[in-house]
Amino acid sequence: MPSLEGKIRYAVVGGGWISQAAFMPGVGQTSNSLMTAIVTGDRQKGEELAKRYGLEVYGYDEYEAMLASGKVDAAYVATPNFRHREFAEPALKAGIHVLLEKPMEASVEDAEAIAAAAKASGAKLMIAYRLHCEPGTIAMVEAVRKGEIGKPRYFTSTFSQTVKASNHRATSGYWAGPVPDMGTYPINAVRNLFEAEPIAVMAFASKTERDLGCEDTVSVMLKFTEGRQASFTLSYSSESVDQFHLVGTEGAMSASPAFGFGEGTAITYEITKGGETTTHEAPVVDQFAGETEYFSACILEGRDPEPDGEEGLLDMRVLAAIERAIETGEVQTLEPRSRSRRIGPDQTRELPLATSPDLVGIELPME
Repeated sequence: MPSLEGKIRYAVVGGGWISQAAFMPGVGQTSNSLMTAIVTGDRQKGEELAKRYGLEVYGYDEYEAMLASGKVDAAYVATPNFRHREFAEPALKAGIHVLLEKPMEASVEDAEAIAAAAKASGAKLMIAYRLHCEPGTIAMVEAVRKGEIGKPRYFTSTFSQTVKASNHRATSGYWAGPVPDMGTYPINAVRNLFEAEPIAVMAFASKTERDLGCEDTVSVMLKFTEGRQASFTLSYSSESVDQFHLVGTEGAMSASPAFGFGEGTAITYEITKGGETTTHEAPVVDQFAGETEYFSACILEGRDPEPDGEEGLLDMRVLAAIERAIETGEVQTLEPRSRSRRIGPDQTRELPLATSPDLVGIELPME
């Protein structure tokens, strides 16, 4: 049951950068969501966040008690992805809905276990694809569907940043590195712009002189049916760049920024057709508030969210294939798959961006 105000009550699992900088302030922008608990391994951090937002604090070792407390309806799980199953699966089995950060886990097997737990319990699972509720992204998908660039033929993307060598994402191997962390965005974008799933994957990776704990620059190629292709390059050791280009038979689409969020970040795109370029502007919105309000609405109205476990698993199998391609140097063939649902205009949310708060016990991840 929701709160007396009719709002879905969330426990925030993991008090890291994404929770503090984006999700927690975003909840206050919604009309149907609130926070009641923080679950963290750092008690001091938890106490400070609890005081700021009026929450109850639980340690990771108290998670089962939190789930049984009757004080939460849903959990936002934002631990490092290799700990997602540890918290998402018990919540779902307990009937607690889960908003799960992407990628789903650090292996396809663990991701499948999370999806199976949701199916078995009936609790709702939504993967936190915030762009699935962002107005500019949805407008781009709709423009392609309407044939504004003809038939899409190829997609290219560049997504890079300089991650601190001390950050856990740079020290924990492939599944914490740039491909799962950043590559999920172009993978998810092209899958939804093409409305198709890739059938083959190739990738090349290298380490720069920074000697991070992962291969920090990776280039990927994806093959689709009907002669369509996609390529993207990711880096943890480069200037921040965030863009994609989609070229069709009758025009081209470009977006920069394409995947980001925060102050001043609007997913605005251009379409070039017949030598003329038109700009399509979208507002700056609170993307985390938008996805939370959408998920809470799904819970309250008894609807299944669109970016569900199936959507997350379709990205996970591509991430796993990229890892195999890097390790073997060989093209990885994927079995043909289809997606039962895609992004829809009803998911659009335009909530104002929350003020960025001071962070508690957090080292910024980028240099």
